[in-house]
Order: sequence, then C-alpha cells, then structure tokens
Amino acid sequence: MGLVPPGTHVVGLISDTHGLVRADVHVALAGVELILHAGDVGDDDVLDELGLIAPVEAVYGNTDDPGRPRLAAEIVREIGGVTIHVSHGHEVGSPTPERLLQRHAGDVLVYGHTHRQLVTRAGGRLVVNPGAAGPRRFDLLPSVARLTIRRGHADVELIPLAVR
Repeated sequence: MGLVPPGTHVVGLISDTHGLVRADVHVALAGVELILHAGDVGDDDVLDELGLIAPVEAVYGNTDDPGRPRLAAEIVREIGGVTIHVSHGHEVGSPTPERLLQRHAGDVLVYGHTHRQLVTRAGGRLVVNPGAAGPRRFDLLPSVARLTIRRGHADVELIPLAVR
C-alpha cells in the first residue's frame, strides 16, 4: 500500500463482518490511521482484531445490540477537512444513496446493510458502501474499502477479499 504523502489521511472502511474478520483484511487495511465499521459487527472480538490494525470506531447494525457500549448509532468525524458520516443504513429502510443523502449531512457517507459495494458521487458528496467483509451471502464477493483524503478531497478504493 506504500508510503502516505504528508497531509494525506487513509481510513479503512468495513461493514457487515457478522463475527468474521478474514485474514486478508489485515493486508487490505494495513497502514490506515483509523477503521470505521458500518455495522453488523458481530461480537466484540471483531473490534479487538481490527484494533490490531488501527483504532476502530463502529456503529451498530440491525443484527447488533444497540445497547453495546462500543457501538454508536452514528459516527460523524472530520478528517483532513472532510466530514465523514457513518451509519448502517437500515435507519432509512432500504438504503439508497438518495435516501442517505437526504437524511444525513457530511461530505462522505458510509453505510452497509445491503452487502453490495457501491461508490457514487452526488453534488460533490461521496456515498460509499464498502460491501460485506464477513461471511459470504447473496453470491456477493467480500470486500472492504480505503478512503484517502488529501487537500480536503476524498477518494475511495474498493478492495476485494479472498473467498475461502
């Protein structure tokens, strides 16, 4: 993943682990300064393992207990001049970029729930679903994402994970 230029921030995005951290998540997210988990985490062992890579902040998904102290309803973080909003997406019913953009503020909206990778730009805002990183469901390939912020601009790269 190489050296990160000064003034650049790299954030790992992950969702829908459902209790499983695949071994290649460690490679895919190596060198990130923070991991944002968009819900359906599974047990706290997932957060502990991801914490070996970088500090982790997570929201609860529809399969998580909303009363767990390590999971929030939403995360709003400003990094490098970019505001990032993280939620699971289930709070808007069936999440779509349009519904999320109407409901939440932020330059970058990160969500999960659908297990489908998605990257779209709308009016200068970025909407990202990193896909599901946990057990394979719906014939979708597992993935995570790397969000790179430089000079107040965010770009994202989806990273497929090995299916074993």
